[in-house]
Amino acid sequence: MLQDDQETTSENSAYNSSVYRLRHSTAHVLAEAVCELFPGTKLGIGPPTDDGFYYDFLVPRAVTVEDLQVIEERMRSSIEAGLAFSGREVSREEAKDIEKDQPFKLEIIDELSETETVTFYRHGSFEDLCRGGHTDSTAEIVAFKLLSVAGAYWRGDETRPMLQRIYGTAFESQDDLDAHLIRLEEAQKRDHRRLGLELDLFLMDPIAPASPFFLPKGTVVYQSLVRYVQDLYQRSGYQEVITPQIFDTELWKRSGHYDNYKDNMYFIRHEDREYGLKPMNCPAHALIYSSRLRSYRDLPIRFADFGRLHRYERSGVTHGLTRVRTFSQDDAHIFCTPDQVAGEVRTLINMYQQTYSLFKFKEVRIALSLRPEKRVGSDEIWDTAETALRRVLEEADLPFESVTGEGAFYGPKIDFFVPDALSREWQLGTIQLDFSLPERFDLEYVSDDGLRQRPVVLHKAMIGSLERFMGILIEHFAGAFPVWLAPVQAVIIPIADRHAEYAEHIRRQLSDGGLRVEVNDRNERMNSKIREAQLQKVPYMLIVGDREEEDKTVSVRLRSNEDMGSLAVGQAVEIIREAVSNNS
Repeated sequence: MLQDDQETTSENSAYNSSVYRLRHSTAHVLAEAVCELFPGTKLGIGPPTDDGFYYDFLVPRAVTVEDLQVIEERMRSSIEAGLAFSGREVSREEAKDIEKDQPFKLEIIDELSETETVTFYRHGSFEDLCRGGHTDSTAEIVAFKLLSVAGAYWRGDETRPMLQRIYGTAFESQDDLDAHLIRLEEAQKRDHRRLGLELDLFLMDPIAPASPFFLPKGTVVYQSLVRYVQDLYQRSGYQEVITPQIFDTELWKRSGHYDNYKDNMYFIRHEDREYGLKPMNCPAHALIYSSRLRSYRDLPIRFADFGRLHRYERSGVTHGLTRVRTFSQDDAHIFCTPDQVAGEVRTLINMYQQTYSLFKFKEVRIALSLRPEKRVGSDEIWDTAETALRRVLEEADLPFESVTGEGAFYGPKIDFFVPDALSREWQLGTIQLDFSLPERFDLEYVSDDGLRQRPVVLHKAMIGSLERFMGILIEHFAGAFPVWLAPVQAVIIPIADRHAEYAEHIRRQLSDGGLRVEVNDRNERMNSKIREAQLQKVPYMLIVGDREEEDKTVSVRLRSNEDMGSLAVGQAVEIIREAVSNNS
């Protein structure tokens, strides 16, 4: 399966929207300031993004966080001057002469097609190679902020020069900017990389770049997600399979991945043969399907696979759990007849909606992603596939947008985008309709009239990469997982050493009830233990002292600091178990 985990970029923004022009203009003012403050600066690119802008620079010395305020002050000078933006067309020869001291700009000019117009945009004395999209003048930049500085390889390629990327943001009002800065502050508190360490969930080590190590607590969350999906599979007629990690490249050539995806794959040579580490499961599932003759009575066949996948991601784009090189998906492939497609897609949509509601994702956005320029299969096949998915969405009366060029190379797809607690949108689920794979692998079934027919394949991923989904969940819940997902669902806190035996007795009761529970019997003050449990986002704290031991009760507190008072041990167990069973 080719699930695109790329974040939305400015390329998907409305090119002529007012906020696009505002941020684009602010990036130019930033470049002007840096060039003036750091003579000899070489310019990279400076695009707007969905929530701001950045510009890449090769500077004589490293730009520091302290420099950002100085750069901002210089930018305000241009803004207060109200400098008009104006553009002009030039020939390639003239463009190269203008940018003769700017190697990155020269590279961009060389890559332009012969039919593309070369344009420059100026404000004041600063001029930059640019395709346009600006405010009328710098005076329209009323609310902006430089946020951070980081390293970024030119073109995201670690073999190219390391540039310095200055991030900033701009809004049409100060109120909007202030609200955004508050959201950024909250996002920093929720950063899954920081919480992953604080909550003992996972770690990253350069010995295995962009490949997470899940610690015991993180593994509990990971496996709980797997079990949740497996439970859905069991109720929906899926069969789980296990497939190899490494295949001869003949398989990837046959599937089309070698021609269309090899830049994202890992290859090894052994005994004069080339092998590819699998980036997806679909070719292996096709081999399983073709291992024997199938009847129409067997269909649909639903193969699920949690096998480990490997995809090469450039160092410049890897990010915590949300962009890794090794991962597992809730990946499945449905082999069915053309007449069964609509029913299978409807069932998948219902499954997705149920799951996103469970995780408290609201206002799911649906996109019908249509044929890309680089694709396999005839136009007739694509017409049939796109029409089939469109009809299902229309008949289900689901709002959706059609997006040209965003389909997988082997077929159109329905993509599901969800906003998290900070209103950041993530692409999670995908349903991809594939008429090409059965052709490439010569897949057949015997129809009710005894003839050989081609099945259709649906590629399915509901939460996508489990690693990425965990990163999203950590930030969505700020580390305070729902009770059923929490690595530790309850911690028992004895007030004094003499209460340790009673605490252990309660632990056994809760453990026997299927709950994940710990005892904090360290020689610390009770309030310190409560605070630690809250920082670790443990849902329930059961405090025991003389009175509780005498009455055979526990004093129950929640991580929200709510005090539930004294409860019988059995009552406390049932409350926690009910919270778990309700997936609440």
